[in-house]
Amino acid sequence: MALARKNSRSNGSSRRQTKGEAFVLCVRNDGYPASLEPRKLYAMVRDASAASHSLMRVIDESGEDYLYPADYFITIRLPANVKMALSKAP
Repeated sequence: MALARKNSRSNGSSRRQTKGEAFVLCVRNDGYPASLEPRKLYAMVRDASAASHSLMRVIDESGEDYLYPADYFITIRLPANVKMALSKAP
């Protein structure tokens, strides 16, 4: 779980490529009550290396992407118009 701590910041390269392309629903926030809200949608940044360690890179309440345990989220498919609206939201 040490990999999922807030100091696991990306170098920014993955954010430029895929920010906001996928969305996940938070279902747990154990240990991260200030960063994650259960039942809230978050933008996910695809990160194959993180996924291989059962982690997911998510843009959290701080507005930055961090690694969290993958089982804290459910990946959801959204209609294109909803996905676009969420990607443009502040």
